[in-house]
Amino acid sequence: MSFRTNLKQRRRRSYAAYALPLAGLASLLAGCAVGPDYQSPPTEVRANWIEARDSRVVTRKEIRAHWWKVFKDPTLDRLIEVAYEENLPVRIAGLRIMEARAQLGVAVGSLFPQTQEGAGEAQWNKLSSRVANQGSGIQHAFALYNLGFDAGWELDFWGRFRRNVEASEAGLLASAAEYDNALVSLTAEVARTYTAMRTAEVFIALAHENAKIQQEGLDVALSRFRNGATSELDVAQARSLLESTLATIPQYQADLQHTKNALSVLLGRPPGQIDSLLRGPQVIPSPPRRIAIGLPAELLRRRPDVRAAELAAAAESARIGVAEADLYPRFFLFGEIGAQASNAAKLFAPGSLALTAGPGFKWSILNYGQITNNVRAQDARYQEALVHYQDTVLKAAQEAEDGLISYLKQTDSAVSELKSVEAARRSVDLAMIQYREGADNYQRVVDAERFLLQEKNRYAETRSAIAANLIAVYKALGGGWELREGKPIIPPAMQAEMAARTNWGDLLPAQSPPVTPDLPLPTPAGAAPILLPPDW
Repeated sequence: MSFRTNLKQRRRRSYAAYALPLAGLASLLAGCAVGPDYQSPPTEVRANWIEARDSRVVTRKEIRAHWWKVFKDPTLDRLIEVAYEENLPVRIAGLRIMEARAQLGVAVGSLFPQTQEGAGEAQWNKLSSRVANQGSGIQHAFALYNLGFDAGWELDFWGRFRRNVEASEAGLLASAAEYDNALVSLTAEVARTYTAMRTAEVFIALAHENAKIQQEGLDVALSRFRNGATSELDVAQARSLLESTLATIPQYQADLQHTKNALSVLLGRPPGQIDSLLRGPQVIPSPPRRIAIGLPAELLRRRPDVRAAELAAAAESARIGVAEADLYPRFFLFGEIGAQASNAAKLFAPGSLALTAGPGFKWSILNYGQITNNVRAQDARYQEALVHYQDTVLKAAQEAEDGLISYLKQTDSAVSELKSVEAARRSVDLAMIQYREGADNYQRVVDAERFLLQEKNRYAETRSAIAANLIAVYKALGGGWELREGKPIIPPAMQAEMAARTNWGDLLPAQSPPVTPDLPLPTPAGAAPILLPPDW
C-alpha cells in the first residue's frame, strides 16, 4: 500500500467520523483554491548506463534491496542490523517524521472553526467623578460578571488552508524520504567503514609478513658479514629496510582503531564496545564477479533524496496559493453567547443572556505591494526548489555512473596488480638466491623487497577500492532504505518514554513509512477541504 493510498483512506475515515456536516457547508461556501497545482518537472534520464554493455553488469528493473549481502560477510550483515536498531541520526530522522505528522495535524485543524473559547470573568469597576457627562444618577462603583462562549470560523474561500494542508502533506512525505535517505547513508557508511577497517587489518598483516621476509634477509646479510663475504653496508641496508617496515605498523594500528571508533559511533555505542561484533576473517570484502543494478529511470523512484527534493518543490508550490490568498478578502462567521450581570447570583437569572453573531470579512488594502511581492518571493522559492530537484537528479546520475566506471576499472586494475605481486615475489626470491651465492650485491635484494611491499599494498588498496566503489554504486542507486520495512521508525522504549511524557494519541506506536511513497496529488480547484483527523 502506498503512502498516498494510506492518506486517502484516512481522509475517508475523517469525513465520516469528524466533519461531514462541516465539509458539506465548507464545500458550499468555498471557492476555488488559488495558486498553481503542482506538476512534476521534466527530467532527462538515460535509457541505460554508459557501461551497460560490460558483461559484469546486469541491469534489472529492481536492485537487490539488502545489497550488502552480495559480499557474503556475516559480520557486515550483523553490523548493519545493529546500526539500524541503534544509530542516533536515524532515530533523529524518525522523530522528524513524528514532528511532521503532528504539524500536519495542526494544518488540518485550521480547516475547522479556528476560535472556540469558553471565558468568564468577575470585574469591579470605579468610574471617575471628574470627567464630563457624569450626572448624579450614575452609579460610579459597580461589579460585572461575564460567562460565555466565543466561536469564530474563517471560511477557506480561496483555499488558503487547503494549500497549507497540501504543503504539510508534502512535508510529511519529505520527512519520510529523509528518513529513508538516512538509512541509505547509514548502510553505505557502515559498509565503507567496515571495509576500511578490514583494509587496515590487511595492511598490518602484510607489514608483519614483509617484516618476516626482511628479517630473513637481515639474517643472511649478518651471516655473510660475519664470514667476511660482504661489508657492513649490506647489514645496514637490510636493517634500515626492516625498521622502515616495522615503523608503518603503529600507523596502520592507529588507522584500525580510528575505523573501529567510527563504527562504534555508527552503531550508537561508545568506542571500545563493539569488538565482540567484529569477529571473523580479517579479509577485505570481496564482491561477486557480476553485479545487478537497476535502470537509470529507477533513480527517480528509488533515491530518497530525489524524492525529498521533489516533495520540497511540491510544498513550495502549495505555499504560493497560501501567499496568493492574502490578495483576496477573508470571510468569516463569528458568534458569542453568554450571561452578563452585575450580581453573581443573577448571572443565570432570566434576562442575563447576551448574544452576538454574524458574518464578516477582512481585506488587506493599501498594502503597498507587500502581498504581491510576497507571492513573487514564494514563486521564486518554488522555482528554486524545481531547479534543485533537477540538479539532484543530475548529480544522482553522475554519482551512479562515477561509481560504476570506477568499480569496473578498479576490477581491471586488480588483475594486473595481482600479476605484479606474483612477479615481485619471484623477483625477491631470485635476488636473494643470487645474493647468497655472491652473484649480486644486497642493493638488488633491497630494491626487490621494497617493490614487493609496494605492490602488495597497492593490490590491497585496489581490492579495498573495488569494494568501496561498489558500495558507492549501491548508495548512488538509493539502495538500503528497504531495511526498515515493517519496523518501527523509533525504538519501542523511546515511544514509551514519549507516551509517558505527552499524549500522542494514535500516532504511537510509530510504524515505518510505507515502501515507495508517491508524491501528493494537487488539490483540485473547487474541491471540498481535505479533512484528516487532527491526531494523524
